[in-house]
Amino acid sequence: MSDPTEEPGRATADVPGQNAEYRVAHLRDRLAADDLGELGVRIEVRSGAVALTGTVPSAHCRDEVLRITHEELAGLPVHCDLVVADATAPDHTEELA
Repeated sequence: MSDPTEEPGRATADVPGQNAEYRVAHLRDRLAADDLGELGVRIEVRSGAVALTGTVPSAHCRDEVLRITHEELAGLPVHCDLVVADATAPDHTEELA
């Protein structure tokens, strides 16, 4: 029997370890299929939290990945270590020795 004080549809979402792998797999699918097509982000479940690591091409891309992640993994702790790639032209010449 379920607890009447719980939100409908959220019975297992906040239980550590339950459903997390499934939700992470769905997040991976969504990131790959979305307009971003972001496949460079690693998503791992570690000690009841989700860790995002990798490199993304822009700050906008990082913000979108975080927005989608928080939508998909609401209620789970998320640690983000996404780096924005610097694709700007160098502002000085390189000195070779």
